[in-house]
Amino acid sequence: MDRSNISIDRMQTFVRLAERGSFSAVAREVGVGQSTVTRQIKELEEAVGVPLLTRTTRRVALTDEGQGFYAACLNVLRLVEQATDEARNDRSAAAGNIRISCTSALGVLHVSRLLFAFQDQYSSIGIDLSLTDERINLVKEGIDIAIRLGPLSDSSMKLHALGMSKRLLVAAPSYLATVARPLNIQDISGYQAIRMTNVAGSETLELTGQNGDRSRVDLTGSFRVDNGLAAREALAAGRGIAPAHQWLVDDLLKTGELEILFPEYGLQPVPVSMLIVPERRGISRVRLLADYLAEQIPNLPGID
Repeated sequence: MDRSNISIDRMQTFVRLAERGSFSAVAREVGVGQSTVTRQIKELEEAVGVPLLTRTTRRVALTDEGQGFYAACLNVLRLVEQATDEARNDRSAAAGNIRISCTSALGVLHVSRLLFAFQDQYSSIGIDLSLTDERINLVKEGIDIAIRLGPLSDSSMKLHALGMSKRLLVAAPSYLATVARPLNIQDISGYQAIRMTNVAGSETLELTGQNGDRSRVDLTGSFRVDNGLAAREALAAGRGIAPAHQWLVDDLLKTGELEILFPEYGLQPVPVSMLIVPERRGISRVRLLADYLAEQIPNLPGID
């Protein structure tokens, strides 16, 4: 038995013949001579090892074995068609534009680099990156994917939790050199604090000790800001102390430009989420990018 003769072309010819019941009709349909159709069916039957058709002067009919083989051929041809369609869709998915919104600091320091790497792999996909710390109307702004910090409750979007962002209490050695280093948590209230005006509750700091005890400290300071990158600059410039996401200051901690205060105390982590706007266009490429970001963002410093 030579199974190499069981080809897609021969299976398609066999299915046509089973449905038309005529060698001449199939030959006209595919634009070949009747002898070619006859030869293909003969080679197919030899490869299968059983007669698939009975022939009369007027009509061709399926044998019992041919009935079973016909059903199997239909399944195979459907799978081939499905695989072809999916391959075409995958190819078309890797073209077009995607609009993504992200909080400013995370977008500048990390997400933009992830998008560069994504475009290196999918060069036909355009990225329109919008950076904002405000809660915008994603549908109205035509956003496909949004990366957000903090709790979210918008049930109209597909929400994908990416992890929790660890926060640290940090300060520059240059600032600590100008003040008496704090010996206990409550001392913090007397230091200059860099506060985020767009974060609710930023005037109070809550820390949890290793034994589970919680301490609340009021923060005061003369520099307030509504952007994480500006807060990072203020910290590096020695303008005071502040709670900061690890991904925001990880490089400055490694170079010694910042240090952690009271590392034995923990700050409440913040959820990191991805919102996918309801499917309306280009969903294949949107899913492609969403899957990529869902894999990469949890690898950023301090996101678990």
